[in-house]
Amino acid sequence: MANSFTVEAFSLLGVGLTAIGIRTCARWSTVGFRGLKPDDFLMLGAAVVYSLETAAAYIVGAWWHGLANNGMTDEQRAALEPGSEEWNMRIGGSKTQLVGWSLYTLLLWLLKVCMSIFYSRLTEGVNDMRIRVRIGYGILLATYLAVELSVILGCPSFHKNWQIFPDPGNHCQPAISKIDLYVTVVLNVVTDLYLMSIPLPMLWRANLPIQRKILLGCMFCGGIFVMACGILRCVLILRDPVGGAQQAGSWAVRETFVSVIIGNIPMIYPFFRRIWRNILESETFRSMSMSQKNSRANNAGEFPEHSGGSSGLGSSTFNKKKFNGGRTLYPLSTLGGGTFSGSAECIVGMDQPVGQTEDGSQSGKSGKTVITVVTETVIQDREREDGELAKQPNHWQFSSQGKRYNM
Repeated sequence: MANSFTVEAFSLLGVGLTAIGIRTCARWSTVGFRGLKPDDFLMLGAAVVYSLETAAAYIVGAWWHGLANNGMTDEQRAALEPGSEEWNMRIGGSKTQLVGWSLYTLLLWLLKVCMSIFYSRLTEGVNDMRIRVRIGYGILLATYLAVELSVILGCPSFHKNWQIFPDPGNHCQPAISKIDLYVTVVLNVVTDLYLMSIPLPMLWRANLPIQRKILLGCMFCGGIFVMACGILRCVLILRDPVGGAQQAGSWAVRETFVSVIIGNIPMIYPFFRRIWRNILESETFRSMSMSQKNSRANNAGEFPEHSGGSSGLGSSTFNKKKFNGGRTLYPLSTLGGGTFSGSAECIVGMDQPVGQTEDGSQSGKSGKTVITVVTETVIQDREREDGELAKQPNHWQFSSQGKRYNM
């Protein structure tokens, strides 16, 4: 059990630190060192805390064999000789459990703060959302102080946290303290629910395809798994006060790992998306793709395609406000950059009068009806790494391919 847990814990640690490293490199390459935000530096601090928390969980099992000042009868406590090997192991295990609790809560709340800072950039320009983010900062500060105070002051005398005889009571047994369990689990769930409630309304109202809404929703709702791990950890300890603490330690490592990944996905996803897009837009890839299309066209007896497209229509750039009719675009719609299809309401000229063509000519003057068959419509924004809305008003591009007929 100890060996399997060791492999799992340090494997998860390696993956988590790699994710933090990729996130840092992605941010640095995008905005430079001077452009890094507080959450970027806090995430590096979280990497240190995450390493220490994993080390504490390893020490509990490898050094102290899961022993602490809990799981003993009064007779066993009285019979245990002070200074013996088991005595020292139980004292060491209790102290490590106490440190582990503090590292565990510190890591979780650091990641929550990082996510809140990201949300503050994501909701820039949306006043009601910015207020909710600021309220979130206050909630995180108050709940973290409450959790840490329950860990440190839950036992009336601090040295009793590793006392063996006489029995110090449940509140002075760090491995299974109900005060620590209830306070941490409840406040962890409450803060996660509040943080998830910040981006979801924006996501619901964003002009995005349903597939991308589902993808982003899953990303922002990853805290559900974190809450489930915290609740399961609590249940394991309450059901098995003797061996449940070590199992709960395993779930604590999994919980913090998922929290680390969720906290870095919003920065990593756009980075890999940009790399993939650069590959697709590279001359080598496009040449290979065009040669494959022409080869299939020749085999089918069709005319080969040219890189310029069949319509000969280029792309035109126009002002975002004109395109959007003055409505507010949620920054969430540009998360990760990329290309997404707009609605017919946005794409089909909102400022263009009926009977007027795209170039401004009136169809009624010539007595001819102009029909434009649009075969592909794409809205593309400039690549952004952290979901921020570009400040320039002309960062939207509208490209259309199709055929025009005069009748």
